[in-house]
Amino acid sequence: MEQALMVVCKDIRLGKILIQTNPDTGEPELHYLRLPQDISEDYVILMDSTVSTGAAALMAVRVLLDHEVQEDKIFLLSLLMAEMGVHTVAYAFPKVLIITTTVDKNIPTHVFHQHRYFGTDAPSDWYESDEEMDY
Repeated sequence: MEQALMVVCKDIRLGKILIQTNPDTGEPELHYLRLPQDISEDYVILMDSTVSTGAAALMAVRVLLDHEVQEDKIFLLSLLMAEMGVHTVAYAFPKVLIITTTVDKNIPTHVFHQHRYFGTDAPSDWYESDEEMDY
């Protein structure tokens, strides 16, 4: 997603936030942060390919707010979001604009967006029944 954005928007300033979910606790953890200086007046595109619970997205938005980015200047851009993730982010930060290509009822934690992007089938044990697969 980042490379495609850089092709279209050559003069943007780029920052990085790495948040990973702790496999033992299920809680998001901030591992890396590098933001451009003076971003408080900038519009920020927060990119996350897959948003499941929304916990990592919440943490990322909170980090941006802590760096004085205005909530209504944050765009959350995702390829795949679970309904829960959409509701979680929208409820906590109603001024953040959420942009996604697909919203699923559920995203098992071990499903990655590559399966959709490349058109490959997910293993059948990822879902309890075929009816749950709505794509």
